[in-house]
Amino acid sequence: MRKNRPSSGKFDVTARSPDRTVSVEYSGVWGDYDFTMLKLFRRSCAVPGLIACLITISRAQQPAPQPADDYVRTHYTKYEYRIPMRDGKRLFTAVYVPKDANGGPYPFLMDRTPYNVGPYGEDRYPQRLGPSEEFEKAGYIFVYQDVRGRWMSEGDFQEMRPHIDNKKSPQDVDDASDTYDTIDFLLKHVANNNGKVGIWGISYPGFYTSASIIDSHPALVAASPQAPMTDLFMGDDGYHGGAFMLSANFGFYVSFHPQTEPQTPQPTTPFSFGTPDSYKFYLQAGNVANLDKLYLKGSNWLFNDQVTHNTYDAYWQARDLSRHMKNVKCAVLVVGGWYDAEDLSGPFKTFHAINKFNPDTPATLVEGPWVHGGWARTDGSHLGDVQFNSKTAEYFRANIQFPFFEHYLKGKGATQPKAVVFETGTNVWRTLDDWPPKPAAAKTLYFHAGGKLSFDPPAEPKGVDEYVSDPNHPVPFVGYTTDTVPQRYMVDDQRFASYRPDVLVYQTDPLDEDVTIAGPISPKLKIASSGTDSDFVVKLIDVYPDNYPDAEGTAAGNKRITDAPPLHMGGYEELLRGEPFRAKFRNSWEKPEPLVPGKETDINFTMPDLYHTFRRGHRIMVQVQSSWFPLTDRNPQTFTDIPNARAEEFRSATEQVFHQKDAASGVEVMVMP
Repeated sequence: MRKNRPSSGKFDVTARSPDRTVSVEYSGVWGDYDFTMLKLFRRSCAVPGLIACLITISRAQQPAPQPADDYVRTHYTKYEYRIPMRDGKRLFTAVYVPKDANGGPYPFLMDRTPYNVGPYGEDRYPQRLGPSEEFEKAGYIFVYQDVRGRWMSEGDFQEMRPHIDNKKSPQDVDDASDTYDTIDFLLKHVANNNGKVGIWGISYPGFYTSASIIDSHPALVAASPQAPMTDLFMGDDGYHGGAFMLSANFGFYVSFHPQTEPQTPQPTTPFSFGTPDSYKFYLQAGNVANLDKLYLKGSNWLFNDQVTHNTYDAYWQARDLSRHMKNVKCAVLVVGGWYDAEDLSGPFKTFHAINKFNPDTPATLVEGPWVHGGWARTDGSHLGDVQFNSKTAEYFRANIQFPFFEHYLKGKGATQPKAVVFETGTNVWRTLDDWPPKPAAAKTLYFHAGGKLSFDPPAEPKGVDEYVSDPNHPVPFVGYTTDTVPQRYMVDDQRFASYRPDVLVYQTDPLDEDVTIAGPISPKLKIASSGTDSDFVVKLIDVYPDNYPDAEGTAAGNKRITDAPPLHMGGYEELLRGEPFRAKFRNSWEKPEPLVPGKETDINFTMPDLYHTFRRGHRIMVQVQSSWFPLTDRNPQTFTDIPNARAEEFRSATEQVFHQKDAASGVEVMVMP
């Protein structure tokens, strides 16, 4: 979800009455005070006056000492502006200008965000500036802006505000016009600038970066939308294959609240799930609408918008930014992660849309072995149990991202190739002339009897596998207890699912030679169901050889294990790509249709791209199931209004998957020669 926001501290309060003993944990930054403290105290004041008491206590503390090497405060001067937009609304903007005037003129580097640009106050400084440490000492004017209707900026906030192609009056505003007006102001009011502007952002700020470059300002010469939200219903945060991304969305909206007026971040109490087990929490809640009734109680219309618009209606279509990526005049570096659990599709859609509508605009796609935003805050050497054998994120920051902005904003160095992608499996970087690579050819991995998988189509006249899917006992998306969506799930071991009777498993023999796939992955299923609606989740998996070595220091398995069980990599089933598809959308995203019970039906869809080599000795596996909980919401398996489905509408269904000569099921992949 759209969670790439800076931390503004936390403030957790637990009050116990009637003895008025109060347990308070508070830490971080609030006002002019940095603090971390845990206290148990009694006060004569009533619990509702607790915040006032805390303010008195916090102000009695000495401000935390500044770090010995407070580089930002020492080398930058901070200015705060309320920049007027064409409709009269003012957007709060923090600008950090290098104190060394002789080193200029400097280019601007912007970040526009809905997650606040704190710390607020011209005498308060963050600990770092820019996309990565390389930028701080390189000579840039850094600009951070609260977008319209968020935190200290005026106006009304809209979820992924629709772009207006033809603006007829100053009241027709969007994020392209807001950026344009901001740049105009900065060029005129911030001294010692070189007249060039760059912009970057990750996740929701990635959306604002993409929106900013449409009909781009002449001074905007470089942009890097990273994990940009692009089309929420079509594979980004909201829906995948028509299935609602349940855990991530509810987990996001319990903390992302609507605002009615400009404000600075205030102390809040985190939402309590009451259990560390999200599977249990969401199953007990019942249908999705109950989450609002039981917990949000109508307080967050943003969440309700996500839930109630559960077809690809006008609400979502207006928010598909890829349709509007026109008149992009600046160079673009689109960045994504192969294992982004939130905005995996956005980078590809953005990259292809820019190329389609702006063929002469320099655009580069970068994809690495990263989770959502992992290229910005990790070293990128591993994810979960899977190793990549190098610090891929550090490489990106120093050798791709920094040189990109240096080239276009300062005229240094060379341009980037069309695509820079990390090939997993072999763990090497590749530079390509296009994405997907032109040599890749479509081949289908077919299902066969006995759980076999091969590139040969089935020849048998009859062949079908079946399982019973019970929405009241859905297949979990991980094999361990979690209260969130762990980013590592994108490569997690799938052996736990292989053992379930409601999961079909197909795998090849051990490979005689490497098989490299590059591009989108397209399941093509022939199914029949006893229900009137069902989900079909398809997972592509790399199965390690049984003799694959364990990590160094891993204890051998024996009966004397008394600590955590050892992880054995032999036979590890590494998830590479997995996606659900809701059968009622098989013919139309706008007008869902019920399944006819028992009737053979085609289920065809496309999963996001991948660049991976299955090594010799490994196996290729495909798993098929009908739930993936609580990553996605449960399909009742009856054709109904799913968010409001009644308990009695959640019914077991028998799912059949055919693998015969005239009804072959499989997964199409793009194979490199």
